[in-house]
Formats: sequence, C-alpha cells, structure tokens
Amino acid sequence: MVDPEVHERITARRAELDELQEQLVKQLSEVRAERDELAVAVRVRQRMCEQLADERATAGSPVVQVAGREVRLVPDRASGVAESALPAEYQRILAAVRQASGPVATRAVGEALGLDTGVRGKLEPLRGKLTKLADRGWLHKRGDGKFTVRPVSPDSKSGWA
Repeated sequence: MVDPEVHERITARRAELDELQEQLVKQLSEVRAERDELAVAVRVRQRMCEQLADERATAGSPVVQVAGREVRLVPDRASGVAESALPAEYQRILAAVRQASGPVATRAVGEALGLDTGVRGKLEPLRGKLTKLADRGWLHKRGDGKFTVRPVSPDSKSGWA
C-alpha cells in the first residue's frame, strides 16, 4: 500500500508536469507559427528582390517620390549597369562631356546643352548634376573643377575605373 504522503507528492508532481506540458505545447505552437511567418516573409522578400531587379534591368534607374514628385535616381556605375539606366537628362550631360576634346568645365557643358550660360544660377544645377555623376562613378572630377568621362578599366574587378 502506498503511503498517503507519497501519493500526495506524486499527484502534486503530476499536476506540475501537466501544467509544464501545457505551457511547452503552447510555446511550441507559438514557435511554429512564428517560423511559418518567417518562411513566408523570406519568400516575399525573395520575390520582391527579384521583381526589383527585373524592374531595374528593364526600366533603368529606380523612381522615388520626393516632395510628391517622381524623381529618377542616378545609379552607381558598376558592372552590368548601362548608361541607359541614367535619367535622360543625365545621359545628355554624359554625352556632352564625352564629346568634349578633353577635360570640360561646367560652362562648356552648359553651352553644349544649349543652356543660358551667362546666368550663374542656370549653371549651378548643372554643376550639381555633374558632381553627382562624378560621385556615382560615371565621370571624373579633376582638381581644377573640370570633368572627364571615366574610362573603362579592363583590369578592375567590376570592369569600371
């Protein structure tokens, strides 16, 4: 015959274990649900990355909203990024620099684009665009403030200078 005290302890321990089992089952259920959500999130992220890559490849530079207006971003120059990825205005600027016989100043680029170069205020936005193209690797800005097109470097890892 079982001692009543031992029986009481066994019953109490069984109750503790049953409660712990319920907690663990609930926790396991929550973990499984979160893992399922993460798996869905990973699939959605992969699909979105593929869609963005396809859009960038076909549409050129990405479009963002700035102050309620759609603005095309100027992508970094890298292997696989064609000039066609640049907004049309930047392509024209790049062409004007390329057509120059050597390093070219902002004023000369403005003249090639048909801007009123007599007004300094008309040249500052152009200077900003030239600098942006230089910052993104499409142009080279020299110490004297003139710009040249960056040549393709066959020995660089990305294929760009």
